Amino acid sequence: MTISDPVPLVDTGLPPDRFLDREESWLRFNGRVLRLAQSPELPLLERVRFLSIFSNNLDEFFMVRVAGLIRRLATGLPVRTSSGRSPHSLLTRIARLAHQLSIEHAEYFRDEIAPLLAKEDIAIVRWADLEDAEQARMHELFRTRIYPVLTPLVVDPAHPFPYISGKSLNLAVQVHDPRNGTTRFARVKVPPLLSRFMAVAPGRFTPLEDVIAAHLAQLFPGMDVLGHHTFRVTRNQDLEIDEDITENLLQTLERELLRRRFGPVVRLEVEDTIDTKVLDRLIAELGVDEQVVYKLPGPLDLAGLDAIADLDRTEMKYPRFRPSEKVLPPDADLFAVMRDRDVLVHHPYDSFTASVERLIEEAAADPKVLAIKQTLYRTSGKSPIVDALISAADAGKQVVVVVEIKARFDEQANIDWAQKLEQAGCHVMYGIVGLKTHCKLALVVRQESDGTLLRYSHVGTGNYHPTTARLYEDVGLLTTDPEVGEDVNAVFNHLTGFSRDEDFHRLLVAPHSLRPGLIERIDREIENHRNGLPARLRFKCNSLTDEGIIDALYRASRAGVPVDLFIRGICALRPGVPGLSETIRVRSVLGRFLEHSRVYVFENGGDPEVWLGSADLMHRNLDRRVEVLVRVEGDAHRAQLTSLLDRGMDADIRTWRLGPLGLWSRSRSGGDLQEQLMQEHR
Repeated sequence: MTISDPVPLVDTGLPPDRFLDREESWLRFNGRVLRLAQSPELPLLERVRFLSIFSNNLDEFFMVRVAGLIRRLATGLPVRTSSGRSPHSLLTRIARLAHQLSIEHAEYFRDEIAPLLAKEDIAIVRWADLEDAEQARMHELFRTRIYPVLTPLVVDPAHPFPYISGKSLNLAVQVHDPRNGTTRFARVKVPPLLSRFMAVAPGRFTPLEDVIAAHLAQLFPGMDVLGHHTFRVTRNQDLEIDEDITENLLQTLERELLRRRFGPVVRLEVEDTIDTKVLDRLIAELGVDEQVVYKLPGPLDLAGLDAIADLDRTEMKYPRFRPSEKVLPPDADLFAVMRDRDVLVHHPYDSFTASVERLIEEAAADPKVLAIKQTLYRTSGKSPIVDALISAADAGKQVVVVVEIKARFDEQANIDWAQKLEQAGCHVMYGIVGLKTHCKLALVVRQESDGTLLRYSHVGTGNYHPTTARLYEDVGLLTTDPEVGEDVNAVFNHLTGFSRDEDFHRLLVAPHSLRPGLIERIDREIENHRNGLPARLRFKCNSLTDEGIIDALYRASRAGVPVDLFIRGICALRPGVPGLSETIRVRSVLGRFLEHSRVYVFENGGDPEVWLGSADLMHRNLDRRVEVLVRVEGDAHRAQLTSLLDRGMDADIRTWRLGPLGLWSRSRSGGDLQEQLMQEHR
């Protein structure tokens, strides 16, 4: 496994405009999230949560994708995207769309959601609309809890313009000194550790910045406060690490996380009531172009609405769902079940706690278990799996953990986990230089009653994260198949040692064999179709942007092979184009759970070949990550996964449908796939 070069775009006879813009496709995905918030059939607080998710998504888009385009422009290299646009042209295009979505998002909260909340006795009100008793309560709260943590920073010849940290909410304040007649600019940072919306009475909340603004006179005694305006900046927060020259990756990453706070500004959000002179001052001091200025109806930073969505008002939320434990009943011997048969789990419909988490916990406690090996990409703040690994190490078992400390936005948490695991005696590794370890693997080595050693393996599509396992849709295979066990063991040996084992029985592993393996199987479907054998392609993943895979799918469509793509987010393929992709359908399901599983089905002449694993069809997954797909055996399991993909494409299921121009349309009729799966597992 070495870093492979991206597949070159050769002269395939395919049209040059066959790829959609990745960034625009992502924005249209977030637009679909906004449509969920606008869906009156959803419980009100769930709509509020989708508004919060939209904000968080857009933050990440600017911190990573927009920042990457700006960085590309700064190099001065005329590199065009696969869609043929220059970075400058693409930035202009996505800025226009991002502006439209941002304004629509803010206005929808103000004009629709806030009034609906008020009817349910959940009011988000500005300071001027608070009752006298409520303002009095906030005066006391400000004095005791807010004032002590505020630091007003004035700008004058002796005090330069302060550094504005990424994603921070701030007040730009104009202060006049009546003694000498001078006017100064000052900045007050809204403390991020306090509640975004302060409870002023049961069911009534006001933005924290409003409370601070009402007390600015206390921050600038003896001065006249002429005005204040809320603003927020987003900075480049993508990491740049040259591992080839890094002696200690952990220390380098910690330094890079500190540097990230000082990345260039890629977006400036201001309330649309801001004074023109104040805005000009911010633009000049932050060194930004007017194109990155977003004037929005207040309040800003609606990601904080997640606290409103968390209110204990169950009548305005999805009905509680308890995952099923039927695939691995609590009274069953887990190891005996796995010795007897493979187990396919589908989260969150099947319990993660009663299956994957249980495997690691029972392995840690079982005296017959000699070793546990596991990859950790993301995990929760209090992780039962990490606790189990530490317990196993304390019991003298060999515990090997491959921690991906470069998991975007979870870097610091993973550094903390890595150090905690090392201190407990676990063997902690950080994977391979130049590659992220994104595969989801666990291996338990157990000595059986007859003295033989047996490997218990888990290969999945989701992180070992007990919290997101209740919110993300994922699948995983639990098996004692010796070929899978040997393959998984070989992957771990490669991650922790030094080897070039690239031949596997039931795995496809990136960056060496995954893309070639998929393309080879796509080509086989083309050949089968030409020979009159059953041929069809069905893929489910989060994103499809890899040009080599897309071109192979175009070739399959041109040959007449039906292609069904069940894709949650980004799709750079144009479906339904005459002469290019007439047999390709693209569908997307968004709902209560985040569709996250990756499943690839090849008809294979009537004997379907089914794969599941961690890899999306993107350059980063296929070229710059260690990813694993496992071939699923057993008619029942193959049928279950194939049925999942077929149902996602069914005309009787409510889905989003992608058109050739990159626009999505929503089918209003039909059933809810996730609700149907919940009903079947109840």
